[in-house]
Amino acid sequence: MKKRIMVFDTTLRDGEQVPGAKLERRQKLEIAKQLERLKVDIIEAGFPVSSPEDGRAVADVAREITECTVAGLARVTKEDIDACWEAVRWAKRPRIHVFLASSDIHVMKKLRTDKEHALNMAVEMVKYAKGFCEDVEYSTEDASRSDEEYLVRIIDAVIKAGATTVNIPDTVGYAVPEQFGALIRRLRERVPALDNVTLSVHCHNDLGMAVANTLAAVQNGAQQVECTINGIGERAGNASLEEIVMALKTRSEFFGADTGVITQEIYRTSRMVSRLMNIPVQPNKAVVGSNAFAHSSGIHQDGILKDRQTYEIMRPEDIGLTRHEIILTARSGKSALKHKLKELGFDLDEESFHKVLARFINVADRKKEVTADDLRSIVEIELSKVEETFAFSSMQVMCGDATSPLASVELIKKDGTKVRDAALGNGPVDATFACIERLMGKEGKLLEFDLKAVTGGKEALGEAMVRVEINGGVYSGVGASPDVIEASARAYINAFNRYFTGKNI
Repeated sequence: MKKRIMVFDTTLRDGEQVPGAKLERRQKLEIAKQLERLKVDIIEAGFPVSSPEDGRAVADVAREITECTVAGLARVTKEDIDACWEAVRWAKRPRIHVFLASSDIHVMKKLRTDKEHALNMAVEMVKYAKGFCEDVEYSTEDASRSDEEYLVRIIDAVIKAGATTVNIPDTVGYAVPEQFGALIRRLRERVPALDNVTLSVHCHNDLGMAVANTLAAVQNGAQQVECTINGIGERAGNASLEEIVMALKTRSEFFGADTGVITQEIYRTSRMVSRLMNIPVQPNKAVVGSNAFAHSSGIHQDGILKDRQTYEIMRPEDIGLTRHEIILTARSGKSALKHKLKELGFDLDEESFHKVLARFINVADRKKEVTADDLRSIVEIELSKVEETFAFSSMQVMCGDATSPLASVELIKKDGTKVRDAALGNGPVDATFACIERLMGKEGKLLEFDLKAVTGGKEALGEAMVRVEINGGVYSGVGASPDVIEASARAYINAFNRYFTGKNI
């Protein structure tokens, strides 16, 4: 009989710690609802004490989510645990997740205390959390670099104090699979009390082994895996949910384990997180990258045409990708558009539909065919927009090898008035961004710029993502258009609108 592995998704907490990826409450709730459709077991919705806004966002998720456990993170202080409980108490199945460092370097250098005092703090605060909530998780931060004898003592003590889940994190991605798997096995052997609670792992990807370490832990007795969509997270990120889930599914006979995840929702979830957090998915990313099911080698193409299993160990349909194209044109009516949106899984209210319709018409007038991927891009960008202090109206760009690039941009202010200006730059995009900054009355420092084609062909919809530093804060922006310069302009404007509304601080 296969082991049932619990999936603990921390996209909304650990994943959100990427600079510039901060979500507003509405976006956090949107992702949480999609994670519920994905059927993860636990959603870690945030770190409530970190800010009043995050506390309210976690409470929103707790109120709305009914099928998953909703967890909040807390340090070993009463203030943190009080704030966490106030946020998650509304959940049908609430969890308080308490953590404290266990490695010598963290205890002595970061906490500036000794290991006995840290152990007593852990026990005391697990008991305190238990007074609010039956479901308490305890994490031994930096466990992979901790003294094993001390780790055994902590785990045994927090279980006796009431912890129902014990998490063993590879916080800095230091472990290698053989070592980490052996650690999990030894802890199971040395702490009999682990037989009565859930043993979890949380691996980071600093050396590129987060998924491998997680799977090694599953082989050696871990029952819960902590991960994020697209593997996002601090530094090099976390273990990737889609890679873990599909590895267990594809190699189920080897691992003897499976999850309850609805894998057909993986691709949609990946795109939503990428768009709302403005973190592009690399083309060669396992499972969800744009090249994951693409074949260019003649030998591979020949094999695929004869039998897909020659070079595909997973079916694209298993993660929610379909092979047929959904094509709309400028002549498609409202009914056709609504039908295609529902086919793609979008059930929009009238206000949202009319926003999408307006942008669809704009794109369709300039592009012969609007594909399924184009439509997904339009929907996801339009519905993730913040309040527009400035809206794109029109632009012109002049450039060439014998002239300085010049961009002229017209924007519409919130009160309906139009403003326009022009600026020179080192290239057409630079000139466009300089012009937008003049209109905004603010300077921006472009930290990241990503431009890709949503589909193939000369008429592909261009999708731009930017990360901009404005007045010391980092703000993300996204835009799409058949014109890549316009897509870039829309993304830059979107970032400034986030600055004006304070949505990415």
